[in-house]
This record gives sequence, C-alpha cells and structure tokens, in this order.
Amino acid sequence: MDKELTRDSFDRLVHATACDNEVRCVAAVTTNLVAEASKRHRASPTVSAALGRSLTGGLLLGTMLKDVERLTLVFQCDGPIGGITVDADAHGNVRGYVKNPSVDLPLNNRRKLDVGGIVGRGMLHVVREGGYYEMGIYRDAYRGSVPIVSGEIAEDIAYYLSQSEQIPSAVSLGVFVMPDEDAHYRVTGAGGFMIQVFPGASETVVAELEETIRQMPAVTEMIREGCGPRDILHAALGRHRLTVLEEKPVRFRCTCSYERALRIISAIDPEELKSMLLEDGGAEMVCHFCNASYRIDAATLADIIDRETRA
Repeated sequence: MDKELTRDSFDRLVHATACDNEVRCVAAVTTNLVAEASKRHRASPTVSAALGRSLTGGLLLGTMLKDVERLTLVFQCDGPIGGITVDADAHGNVRGYVKNPSVDLPLNNRRKLDVGGIVGRGMLHVVREGGYYEMGIYRDAYRGSVPIVSGEIAEDIAYYLSQSEQIPSAVSLGVFVMPDEDAHYRVTGAGGFMIQVFPGASETVVAELEETIRQMPAVTEMIREGCGPRDILHAALGRHRLTVLEEKPVRFRCTCSYERALRIISAIDPEELKSMLLEDGGAEMVCHFCNASYRIDAATLADIIDRETRA
C-alpha cells in the first residue's frame, strides 16, 4: 500500500490562468512535505533547502502532466550534495532524495543558505513518462537536458522551460529553515510559484508581470505569515484577475512497500542471497526515496532462495 508520509491539511497547490488565458500560473505551499522529507533523510539545513526547492519544483511541473504520466527531475551535479532526484505525478504526489544528505556549507555572502554552492554545476535532466504499467502498456519517454545555470534550483528549472519547452517562465522556490532551541532546526516555510507566458501575450502584460514579481515579498515570508497558494498568485499577478482551474492537496508519498522489497530481493542471484542469509541472518532493503527500511527475516529469505533455486 502507498504510504502518505505527511499531513496534507495545509500543503496545497493551485493551478490557474490569467490575462485572458495568456498566462498560466501555479503556486504551492509545501511546508509539511518538505519538513517530512528533511526529517526522513536527516538532511542538513542547506540540503533541506535544495531538496525542498526541488520537491516543490517537481510538483509545479507535475501540473503539466497527463493523468498516467510521471516526471523525474535529476540534478546531476558536482557540488557536495552529489545529486538530487525528484519523482512527481499529476495528482500532487512527490518524493525525492539526495546522494549526500548530511553535507552542509556556511551561509553565502548574502547570509542565505548556500544552495547554489552545495549543488554546484552539471546537468539538469527532466524525464516525462507514462503508461499503464500493470498492463504492460508504456509510452515513449520524453527526455530534456540543460546545463545547471546557478544551482539555485528555481533558475535552473526556468532555464529548462525556456530552452527545452520554449516557454518563457518565472519560477520562485523557497525553503525557510529555523534553528530550534536544542541546536537542531526545522522547516517552517516552503513553497513556490511558476508563471508562464504563452505566445501572443502582449508586451504590456509581460512588463507588468515582471514588475509585480520583482516587487512581491519572498515566497517563504508570505507562507510563514499564513498566506496560501492563491495569495501568492495574487501577489505575483498584481491587478490581473485569477481564474482557478484546480486546487488540490500535495504530499510526500512513496510507492515502496514490503512486497516490492521482496520482489527486488527475489531478483538477486541466489548465491548472493545465500551469503546474506549466512552472514546477516536475513536481508534489509532501504528505499532511497523515503529512507524506509524493510527487513526480510531468515525464514523468508530461505524460502526465496529455495524457490529461485528450483525455478
């Protein structure tokens, strides 16, 4: 059974249009799901910001998907974080992980978490695929790749949209991490928005949007003051009215399970499984996406070995 790893009461996404359908806009508040991801991966403050921005970005891009499609963002980078992978669907579900969750960096020269420094340079890969996998029906995957231009995540996603999708886009993503009294920290605000201008939009509209977006408060500041996705979009659009197409909860959800762990174990060479049984008295599978651990006891592993040996 799929696991919902966080409450979705306050994490929501709004998908809308404006300016007589010349503008597409999406905003999301993702504080709870980013906090859950940070906790599950035991991520440092700077890694929490990088992973949280990527998770939110995946959800925003997920609104472009069809019902059975999934989207994967991969930041293949040379920074200390080692890489970021995010998987999102069209229904507001997202999961993700980084290669090195415990690394951290000092604040940058603007006294902000140095997300660009911890990500570094490299390539951003976006994969969109879909199909009815249970029935063996697949669609050809779409793959797009662009250089990482800043490592700040939002700028990199905007660059991808302009280059691979040919859509001029403004993307803002933020994660606010606050120290706790016991020298730990917690995510107290996370979210973002994406404004896209379709071909044919007037130069006046584009200039107005650029100005209102430039002058609006930081996304995390608005979220920490209690603003929701609609409030964020109203601030970004200024005088232009919003036509909401969809509003839905978003959540960190992983599709791993004990049954899936058993299927993975069953695919391993029986001789290697025998070594696990002898040396460890069983086997353990850890999901990269959510850090959940599945223990396969000795009796179950012995049954798998016997079945695979006789097959």
